[in-house]
Amino acid sequence: MRRVAQALDTGPASLYVYVANTAELHAAVLDELLAGLPEDGTGPWRTRLDVLLRGYADLLFTYPGLARSALVLRPVGGNALRLYDRVLGLLLEGGVPADRAAWGVDLLLLYVTSNAAEHSAPAPGDIDASADENAKTSALEHALRSADAEATPHVALHVDQLLGGTPAERVAWTLQVLITGIAATPTTVAGDS
Repeated sequence: MRRVAQALDTGPASLYVYVANTAELHAAVLDELLAGLPEDGTGPWRTRLDVLLRGYADLLFTYPGLARSALVLRPVGGNALRLYDRVLGLLLEGGVPADRAAWGVDLLLLYVTSNAAEHSAPAPGDIDASADENAKTSALEHALRSADAEATPHVALHVDQLLGGTPAERVAWTLQVLITGIAATPTTVAGDS
């Protein structure tokens, strides 16, 4: 808050007239940035949904600190609500029943947000705050490749598949899996009461 106040040539106390805390400031910044998401355009609903969700992911990767904030602050500004509406509308357009589509919005946005947060810079105070993304990725790859075949036989046998694909390919695949699952899975699963 002090840095923002300094950039605005005012005192931090002046900002608290407009926002209650840093989380609320992050929510306002994120909501403003959401206005720049790509428009729906033309084409099949799945393609337009994919473009919208990837646009949201790109935004969060561009501003990594906001990705972590978005996990806990649940943006509720006008542009965030329009994002919810657009995702819901595209699912409904695809013939997804309203109950599944409504829950699917949360699942899709949570996946994109958490994926971006996972790959964003560490928060101050994190144990690995000095490690960059390449170092974290290398550490994971090293751990998987050197896993004890007796203790973790599945990991040892399928390590290339675990590490395979580009980040973009993995995101594209995950979005399609989620959308297909949302469309096919009732909100009340057999055995639920």
